[in-house]
Amino acid sequence: MYRAPAFSQHDRVMTGEQPEPQESSQSTIPPPSASGVAPDQAAGAPEAPTDVPADSADQRPRISIGSQRAGSPIVRARPFRSPIAPSRPPRVEPKTPRSVEPDDDAGRPPAEPKPIVEPTAAAPASPPPGKSKFDKPDRKRREFAAPPAPVAKTPVPNIRAELPPELQQEVEEALGGLTLNEVLEPTPTLPAAVDLEPESRHQARVVSIHRDDVFVELGGRNQGVLSLRQFAEPPAIGATVEVAVTRFDPEEGLYHVALPHAAVVAANWADIAEGVMVEARVTGHNKGGLECEVNSIRAFIPASHIDVYRVEDFAQFVGQKFPCIVTEARPERGNLVLSRRAVIERDKAEAKEKLLAELAEGQIREGIVRSLQNFGAFVDLGGVDGLLHVSQLSWQRVKHPSDVLQLGQKIKVLVRKIDPQTHKISLALRDLTENPWTSVATKYPVTSTIRGTVSKIMEFGAFVQLEPGVEGLVHISELSHQRVWRVSDVLAEGDTVDAKVLSVDPEQQRIGLSMKALAARPAPVKKAESEPDETEEAPPPPPTKRNTPLKGGLGSGSGGDRFGLKW
Repeated sequence: MYRAPAFSQHDRVMTGEQPEPQESSQSTIPPPSASGVAPDQAAGAPEAPTDVPADSADQRPRISIGSQRAGSPIVRARPFRSPIAPSRPPRVEPKTPRSVEPDDDAGRPPAEPKPIVEPTAAAPASPPPGKSKFDKPDRKRREFAAPPAPVAKTPVPNIRAELPPELQQEVEEALGGLTLNEVLEPTPTLPAAVDLEPESRHQARVVSIHRDDVFVELGGRNQGVLSLRQFAEPPAIGATVEVAVTRFDPEEGLYHVALPHAAVVAANWADIAEGVMVEARVTGHNKGGLECEVNSIRAFIPASHIDVYRVEDFAQFVGQKFPCIVTEARPERGNLVLSRRAVIERDKAEAKEKLLAELAEGQIREGIVRSLQNFGAFVDLGGVDGLLHVSQLSWQRVKHPSDVLQLGQKIKVLVRKIDPQTHKISLALRDLTENPWTSVATKYPVTSTIRGTVSKIMEFGAFVQLEPGVEGLVHISELSHQRVWRVSDVLAEGDTVDAKVLSVDPEQQRIGLSMKALAARPAPVKKAESEPDETEEAPPPPPTKRNTPLKGGLGSGSGGDRFGLKW
């Protein structure tokens, strides 16, 4: 017998019928009896029929015309699923028997459980393990926690009491020699990192030493590293040393520094770079410069980079060791060019800045004569050259500085003037001796007669040396009573003359002399009237008078008629 399938709500909606109201799948669970069996089972009630009659009108399949072929099975429609999830069946958990405890309610009969109606929207939260959701809380049972153990009271320390010796020593070591007031002072904010120029010098503080590297702080947030081999002895942590910046390593964020007068120990080409100071040993020379080695690496120093002055003899440097600056390094070609002059100039510039800060007018300094010129001499004061003018060499007249000084001579000079803008220094040598002009007024009073030697002849007169450093001037008008056209016609250098003192000015260092004041004025010669002067020329004859009229004028003719011209 054919049994028609049951239509779902989805099929009814597709065919246009109104869906029947859906009964809740959840039902009220009857309370169990005392025997633990449901009432319907205890009464022997028959099971509900599950078969649906075939002739039921509302259970007939409704199939649209043309949708099925002959002999094809009937396709059942998929059951309708509501967008609202149906409530799940209640989760039945096994009941755990309650532990029987001696209580006052032990003789009471157990209460009948109430029917449990679960919500349809969401399942209730599961009870904690070991308990059932049907358990009734026991209000009369109370749990009491054990009282906490008494805690021993710590006595409040006395502020005025002294610390134990061990604790006091530990605190002092932690403070590092600082007082509490210094520790409590607010820490100043570190300034922003400032780029440091190569070859600039800074005061650095040693922070740590790791193997062959010494790490230092350069101020602010800048830090540097240098080799431990540059120190004769390992420096102490916290010591302050003067370093020179070599270069900056952007990968490590550190400045590579070195001691000002220390060279880098180069083991191979990896330790050599442009601008690094190395120690070179001269092994030979050629016409272009010096051949040297830097730890078994061949190098070359050009002749122009040996010294700040021109060097003629290269053999004097063979076998010597001195620091040099790397100016060119090409490992692929094996070229290593050094410069000793750069080291000397750098040290000289540093010494110049230091000396200019200490130098002042009026100081007496010791120097070395480096150059002799016609106008004076240049003296090295230890990094700064000063000019010693020829007029400041001696109180007496000096023709050339070589008459008083020699190259390489050590002398003491007086600083006369310093130009703060150009840093030019003017020196004097004669000021270290007594000025002879201080006693000139008493030695050579006015109207006194002196004897001296002609030291120099000029167009306007002659200078006469009275003593070393004291000279007087005989003007050309004071040479003779007669007219003198040239001084050399009367005097010559080296002549000894007598003169009269006309004026003395010690401040201006001037003495006026006169030679004609000591000579008698000659008597004038009168000419005789009877004797004609042979040298006098005869007067020219008077002009003769003209008797003929002058040619020209308006009344006379031009004379053109003689040539056939009508003028």
